[in-house]
Amino acid sequence: MSQRSFGSPLIGRDDELGRLASVLERARNGSGQAVLVAGDAGVGKTRLLDEVAARAAGAGATVVTGHCVDLGDVGLPYLPFTEILGVLAADTRFGEVLAAHPVVERLLGAGPDSPRDGDARLRLLEGVAGLFGQLAAATPLLLVLEDLHWADQSSRDLLRFLLGRGVLPRRLAVLASYRADDLHRRHPLRPLLAELVRLPGVERLEVRPLPDGETARLVRALEARPLPEATVRDIVERAEGNAFYTEELVAAADADGMPTGLADLLLIRVEQLPETAQQVLRTAAVAGRRVGHDLLRDAAGLPEEELETALREAVGRQLLVAGDGDTYAFRHALAREAVYGDLLPGQRARLHGTYARLLAARGGGAATAAERAHHYRESHDLPEALAASVEAAGHARRMGAPAEELRHLEAALDLWPAVPCEARPAGEGLDPVSLTLRASAAAAHSGDAHRAVSLTRAALAGAGQDADPELAARVRYTLAGNLITVDNLAAAFAYSSEALAMIPAEPPSRTWVWAAATHVLAARQVGDDATALRVARQALEVAERIGATAARADLLISLARLEGGGRSAPEGRERLRKARELARSAGDTPVEMRALFSLAIGCYESGELPESLPWLAEGLDRARRSGLLSSPYALEMRYLRLLVLCTLGRWDECVRVAGAEEPAPGFTTGPVLYVALARGEPDVVARARALLGEPFDWMGRLVGGIVLTDEAALRGDPQEAVARAREAVAALTDESGRAPDVTVRLAALALAAVADRTVSARGDGGADGWTGVAGELVELARAAAVRQGPEGQAWLARAEAEWARAVSGPEVAAWERAVAAFGYGDVYEAARVRLRYAEALAADGRRAQAAEQARAARETAVALGAGPLLARSDALLGRSAPADTLPSPLTAREQDVLRLLALGRSNRQIGEELFITGKTASVHVSNILAKLGAASRTEAVAIAYREHLITPEPTARG
Repeated sequence: MSQRSFGSPLIGRDDELGRLASVLERARNGSGQAVLVAGDAGVGKTRLLDEVAARAAGAGATVVTGHCVDLGDVGLPYLPFTEILGVLAADTRFGEVLAAHPVVERLLGAGPDSPRDGDARLRLLEGVAGLFGQLAAATPLLLVLEDLHWADQSSRDLLRFLLGRGVLPRRLAVLASYRADDLHRRHPLRPLLAELVRLPGVERLEVRPLPDGETARLVRALEARPLPEATVRDIVERAEGNAFYTEELVAAADADGMPTGLADLLLIRVEQLPETAQQVLRTAAVAGRRVGHDLLRDAAGLPEEELETALREAVGRQLLVAGDGDTYAFRHALAREAVYGDLLPGQRARLHGTYARLLAARGGGAATAAERAHHYRESHDLPEALAASVEAAGHARRMGAPAEELRHLEAALDLWPAVPCEARPAGEGLDPVSLTLRASAAAAHSGDAHRAVSLTRAALAGAGQDADPELAARVRYTLAGNLITVDNLAAAFAYSSEALAMIPAEPPSRTWVWAAATHVLAARQVGDDATALRVARQALEVAERIGATAARADLLISLARLEGGGRSAPEGRERLRKARELARSAGDTPVEMRALFSLAIGCYESGELPESLPWLAEGLDRARRSGLLSSPYALEMRYLRLLVLCTLGRWDECVRVAGAEEPAPGFTTGPVLYVALARGEPDVVARARALLGEPFDWMGRLVGGIVLTDEAALRGDPQEAVARAREAVAALTDESGRAPDVTVRLAALALAAVADRTVSARGDGGADGWTGVAGELVELARAAAVRQGPEGQAWLARAEAEWARAVSGPEVAAWERAVAAFGYGDVYEAARVRLRYAEALAADGRRAQAAEQARAARETAVALGAGPLLARSDALLGRSAPADTLPSPLTAREQDVLRLLALGRSNRQIGEELFITGKTASVHVSNILAKLGAASRTEAVAIAYREHLITPEPTARG
């Protein structure tokens, strides 16, 4: 076979190059840009990015590449950005700029471990973003991030921070690639991609397989000598447009027989190398996709001259490529996977052990600890793997990376039983129970509440009867706190009671104070306010005496709700502000977030909706700084912020904010679903039902229940609406039998459907059964609204008005009270009850007043884009005033179409008469049906006659 150098000519990518060139040009001219480059493994993403990077460098830009690495479950926080900073640090041009940013030393491991306070993580994120911005101000800067599908969570968070601030730094371009075929449904990159593509300045580019003609061109370009057409056709057929497959097939064309799989093709290439070069490739494969020259030399155990000769062979055959900083990488990850997979088990274990020992000798930070853990585990050196996993978990915790911390701790816990006692790491907190408690906290902070419960139960099982009382109590109150987050309230109260009984109040201890603080929460959740108040007062005195500042803050938050006028009253808010400052001074971000959430929900409950937003912004900022955006109180704040925006009628902002966040079922989708239903968007029911699955999620059930009940009511199906409301109340009622506050809203929504049915059935004498149901629902609403604030009282007013309408007919006074009640700030619901008020006025013969109220509801519907409400408002206006005084809900063209619909014309015939296409006519017909709330063309015509939108023609035409 003739010697060839695979230059990988770029064929068939003119469109992609054009788009990326345009992005770089816009960035160079001052508009920061980012592109997410998607494609299957081997399709040509790297080659495309190499070409773009070369062109950018040729045009004067600084180009730096960072790679993500697959190390199984081991996380390497910020790895691609660490690589980028390493390259920049080696460039003398940027020494002064980098010296002004301490974050460089921190990420490169030269600086001290980062502190544990929440601000440290934000400083890291802002420091990296600020550095890139300053560099881009000096020279056009292109950052290339490869293989995002392997990115650790912290790197994903940093990318989100860099791209998600609205505007990228001037003259900065970011190109990030990922394997689309690696993204299974639960892949952690999926939600981030969905979030990023909605941002301004971020595009997605899909690199698709090459067409057959372009693949054939690539085959011929790769081979200097002519290939038989049959061979070309065979390669084209088998490569299926994948550039990497194509190259490998061409490279193996001279082998005996065509190989049947990609791994075979790759290994044929490898086996064509001299034995020493094969040994170097096998050694490099164990290191990962990329390896430094010195580390590879030491692991291979070869003299420098032999190593260089072997590397020259591997690079010449395009199996390895030389990178910056004396590193080598496999040209494609699949090549590395094939070589690694071909190793014998003993070879793998031996080489992993070699790398582990070499890395241990070199020392290092978080990345090195994680790598050591991986290599020791794969080499079956379990004691060292255990120690490295614990070390890596500590690094991840200090860097604000709870998901990575959880993975390392779980790895340590898996290894613990297999390691002899004398070989296990020693020290305070280095025992299975303490490590499991740490893992449960990391799970809670990363948003996996059910995993947190499972881990704490495991800690409880491991504690045993002889456990230290303080540790046993800590396990129980931690379990109680986690159970509260998944709404297992009775069990939470039982465990917090056990914890409090295990240790005496005297002499005072922090463990007792935290057990008491958790017991206060659990008692409050099960409705035992007397116990909660008694324990809280006692524990607060002890916390003040021993200086347990964070626990004192937590107890003040609980007391703010238990005493006086609650968290909405001035004295309650003052307590919450004090708690916020105490928690901040103690460096306890979760407690500080609880205080901020309580301040925000207090404003909401008292009807001061705009005042809650600054507290929410502060709380979410603290969560973001500390890597706790998925923790319980952060999730509550994310939902509340969207709910406030939705309630205030800032619907577009609500949808935009939700779209810019990492999705959290229920918490971030809820208010968006409320908006979607009100706007008549499709698939709302399917999206709501998806929230009702397992495991049980309280917020998902609440949102799903509201949406499904309201949707059934809007459809005029009282049976379905009542069933959905009852299901939701039953699912959300706690073990003590206390119904949730949302019961009043669910009852009112179901009552609307019941009232509609009784009004239409009353003339036929068929309303008796439904009036009994109405009575049951209004009693539910009355019981649930006790002690609720303006929102609950508004929904109760609506429930009372709907009940009166169901049993006797519309009552003007009841609907007038409902309109006044919703004046606290719920824009959409105020418009809905105003329309009911208009209906009551019309039934009372007060048509002018009815039209005034209907017009006010219509104005709100137009402003919000609430199509169904707009249609109902226009329909009522048609009944409340002479037709010639009404604004028609239809455009002039839609009125023309409606006139022809009334004459029985088909879409094609309508198009011919109006000189439009049949497809355009179909769109107009669909719009008419939506605006009139009609299910069919016939019903639309009937409504149009009834509402005087058209008048019958004296004679039929045509």
